[in-house]
Amino acid sequence: MIPNDIKITPQLVAEHGLKPDEYQRFLHLIGREPSITELGIVSAMWNEHCSYKSSKIHLKTLPISAPWVIQGPGENAGVIDIGDGLAIVFKMESHNHPSFIEPYQGATTGVGGILRDVFTMGARPIAVLDALRFGSPDHPRTRHLVSGVVAGVGGYGNSFGVPNVGGLTGFHSRYDGNNLVNAMAVGIARADEIFYAKASGVGKAIVYLGSKTGRDGIHGATMASAAFGEGAEEKRPTVQVGDPFAEKLLLEACLEIMAAGHVDAIQDMGAAGLTCSAVEMGAKGDLGVELNLDAVPCREEGMSAYEMMLSESQERMLMVIKPGHEEPAEAIFRKWGLDFAVIGRTTDDLRFVVKHQGEVMADLPIKELGDEAPEYDRPWIETPLQQRIAPESVEPPASNAQALLTLIGSPDLCSKRWVWEQYDTWP
Repeated sequence: MIPNDIKITPQLVAEHGLKPDEYQRFLHLIGREPSITELGIVSAMWNEHCSYKSSKIHLKTLPISAPWVIQGPGENAGVIDIGDGLAIVFKMESHNHPSFIEPYQGATTGVGGILRDVFTMGARPIAVLDALRFGSPDHPRTRHLVSGVVAGVGGYGNSFGVPNVGGLTGFHSRYDGNNLVNAMAVGIARADEIFYAKASGVGKAIVYLGSKTGRDGIHGATMASAAFGEGAEEKRPTVQVGDPFAEKLLLEACLEIMAAGHVDAIQDMGAAGLTCSAVEMGAKGDLGVELNLDAVPCREEGMSAYEMMLSESQERMLMVIKPGHEEPAEAIFRKWGLDFAVIGRTTDDLRFVVKHQGEVMADLPIKELGDEAPEYDRPWIETPLQQRIAPESVEPPASNAQALLTLIGSPDLCSKRWVWEQYDTWP
């Protein structure tokens, strides 16, 4: 149990990934010294993984609107109208740091997270894709990383029951220190039956759905926003543990509860877990949120408010239920063998209040947790264009046949059959 009255020191602030000026920004926002739970909450909401504080300035320059775009950035997944009343729902996400630390679980939870993002929008996932980048084949960690990541991508997708329809695998010495693991999920839904995270209405029940909360994945989002080197193995406890069979049950239960008309808003518990999902649901709807952590289903004893708010245990959802629909909604989740617990309500005060064992553990302005996150324009260097090579200056190969053999035998162009044969595909 982590007490809530721990003295906040500069070292503790640094351990939470906040720079001194960012901590001062937080102090100015709330007008007092935070509790340890509040420090944990802001460290989750203001890290790179959740706030995009370094990439936001560049992402804003991308085109995001068109007649066929139903939903662009800002929700769990993008939605594109494909005609005939149907829409494609898709999400791509990287799980680089977790996969470097623990290749199998890092890759599985990357796949599990994007599948959850897709069916949170009301779509049934129909395909997974992956794009992987590893270091030089002769680097001592490459074989370990490749085998673990590929097994993780296949292990989750195959068990969940969704085919892997395409991808790529490449090698370069620039990735010796950290691989890239990008996964994409695609789903299909009715274009007029898309579900969103924006909560509406005061006094509505906030419901916890899915698997129980544990201590795995605590500070996972903060870890994913940090640089690391030799001590990476020590960060293993921050990597979540996935269960594709539990997520399959969660998928079916969520689609059934949506079809029954019980859902006002829904948000999966991904990065920063209960913290990010609750804040986003309330802030998007211009509402406050009050949580009672005594009602959160836990699989470990003695979990503190700090641990519950920052846990990134997998296969969990947060939902705002329409008034009077709690009983039939619960019956659906109990039928699928999943937890269903009313853990809070929406309020009209724009505050994010967290209670545990009769005490207020956190009381923060809900919109500012996202809106007031730092935003940086980091220094960058433009990559120079490669010089054009004149054909006559190129030394011809000994033979075209030998050149072809060299190319198709290189790590990037050689057969990737060993990879994709581990994935289920469409028949």
